[in-house]
Amino acid sequence: MWHRHAVLLAHSAGAQVITFVLRPTMSYRAIELGVPPALLGVLGASFALAPLLLALPAGHAADRYGERRIAVAGALTLAASALAFTTLGHTVAGLVAAGILLGTGHLGSVIAQQALVANTTEPGRHDTAFGHYTFAASLGQAAGPLLIAAFGGAGAIPDTGRIFAATCGLAVLLLALSALLPSHRSGRAEARDGDLRALLRLPGLAHALLTSCVVLAAVDITLAYLPALGTELGLSAGVVGLLLTLRGLASMTSRLFLGRLARAVGRRRLLVVSTLGAAVAMLLTPLPMPVWLLAALLVVVGLGLGAGQPLTMSWLAESAPAGMRGRAMSLRLVGNRTGQLVIPGAAGLMAAGLGAGGVLFVTALSLGWAGVAARRLPVDP
Repeated sequence: MWHRHAVLLAHSAGAQVITFVLRPTMSYRAIELGVPPALLGVLGASFALAPLLLALPAGHAADRYGERRIAVAGALTLAASALAFTTLGHTVAGLVAAGILLGTGHLGSVIAQQALVANTTEPGRHDTAFGHYTFAASLGQAAGPLLIAAFGGAGAIPDTGRIFAATCGLAVLLLALSALLPSHRSGRAEARDGDLRALLRLPGLAHALLTSCVVLAAVDITLAYLPALGTELGLSAGVVGLLLTLRGLASMTSRLFLGRLARAVGRRRLLVVSTLGAAVAMLLTPLPMPVWLLAALLVVVGLGLGAGQPLTMSWLAESAPAGMRGRAMSLRLVGNRTGQLVIPGAAGLMAAGLGAGGVLFVTALSLGWAGVAARRLPVDP
């Protein structure tokens, strides 16, 4: 049992390493090709396109054919994306095509992983399982950029060709891990129109999806706007980097101990308190203050935001009917990607003229709204 758990966590970290190596390297290659900064967002959107269009079919496939097959397909697609970056990445069209493959492969890997955790975890232990799963994903996300430094050289623009080639090898390792994953085939899933409607009728589903997408968007906004806030406050890049690292470590800590926390205070209460706590801390972040106090606030933000994603995963896993958990996880992923596309843009428009602090202020209000909405979730089983 421990062997299967270790393979799953290694697979989770590996998929994130590949993704968080290739996404920034794609931007570096685009800069090498002379792509205007305004068009870099188009390249980023190529990664997000697949989850929006293919998430629900991928979840259905995981329910119907088993998680291991979808994980293998995802790893093969990630390998194809790395190969496409290597061979076709000398043109913008090639980068877009490789980015779409990257988004598709990442989608297949994540859906398979989350469905496997949901289907193979004993009742009552989903908070611990998803806490460990997201902790491993966070490790992979942190390790990816470090590999860029290791393989990319010391220049302002790394050796993108070398990084793309190295990632092909990582994708082969991920494919081997995929073949070692257990598979929990819950039987041939029914494909009637009523299946998805049954999920949508789950009590509290809308509130869970809302909380999940707002929390994830808040993470992205923090990463994007904290450097800008640091510039406004006169903080050095090194200090801002340290603050972001503290936020990330706090999120990893809350995920590592999530099961114990949920058992101590209850899942719904923990979700509400963590989301509202992150909202209050983020609301105070733009105010002038000593660096040590700003660091303490960002630790609170990290602790709160780190709990939101695994808690909503575990709630969905225990609420969704057997044989439909892959689709439940994919529905959550669609909500998350929609939030990542809509909320940052809306926050920027609402805070126009107010600077980075205004964006963080609006995001804090959104988090507070999501925390209040989480109170509408059913009580813990």
